[in-house]
Amino acid sequence: MAQGSRKRLEVFVVVKGHPFARDPFEAMLRAIGVEPTMVDQPAAAMLLNPDAMHRFDAILFYDMPGLDFRVPAAELPALIDPDPAFKAGFLALLAAGKGMVALHHAIAGWPAWPIYAEALGGLFLYKPQLVRGRLRPESGYIGNVRYTARLADNRHPILQDMPGRFDLVDELYLNELFDDPTLMPLLYRETPIPSDCFHSAMRAVRHLAEDDAPPWVPSAQSPLLGWAKAAGTSPLVYLQPGDNPQTYANPHYRRLVGNALRWVASDGGSRWARQRSIAAGQS
Repeated sequence: MAQGSRKRLEVFVVVKGHPFARDPFEAMLRAIGVEPTMVDQPAAAMLLNPDAMHRFDAILFYDMPGLDFRVPAAELPALIDPDPAFKAGFLALLAAGKGMVALHHAIAGWPAWPIYAEALGGLFLYKPQLVRGRLRPESGYIGNVRYTARLADNRHPILQDMPGRFDLVDELYLNELFDDPTLMPLLYRETPIPSDCFHSAMRAVRHLAEDDAPPWVPSAQSPLLGWAKAAGTSPLVYLQPGDNPQTYANPHYRRLVGNALRWVASDGGSRWARQRSIAAGQS
């Protein structure tokens, strides 16, 4: 697809694993020129391979697979290793350069498979876990907080026609962010929010009171909210905002998501990812 084209995008949208308002989410996608094919996990994982994805311009991840919340409370959540067929299909998509966008809770997906987190550029942890060889604490969250987002100081096509700053009321994360030479920042949180305002994800899912929970020292806070990177030879964009219908309806957020999807589906996005991957010695 040529960059700048305004035809409706055919996008394969992967959902389930985390609650969301399905109708407002789909309405947002249609309003930004997307024809969505929404498929729930685990069925979606069976289709994520180059042959099945050939007809789609891009893939949008709004899912949270690989976590089992049906185990005893003291073990929550259990981490599920992906099926070998999904692993092979996903790696083949990265090798083929398929454009991908991941939103909000998608960064918590497949925590038992490190390659998936490396592709996205970070990981939200529901319990302490080894990450890149180091034991890391569970991640943090704070819901329905008002903040100002600021665009990165670059001329990336995803930021086209966007204001330098815009306000959101959304959920924020404190999670693992990876040092990746292919990564280009897109969006920052300008509003300072102390780390002690965030809540432990593990305490929340295990319903632990403060006195019953082990001490929690959250990960170092980063204001980075969104980025573009090369995942294999695929252009991939992650945007942390996207938790609720108020955000879906925000015209600046809609523009950002629409720009991201069109860019990863474009020839320019594909060239950018290949060049970043080669420059970083990853291809």
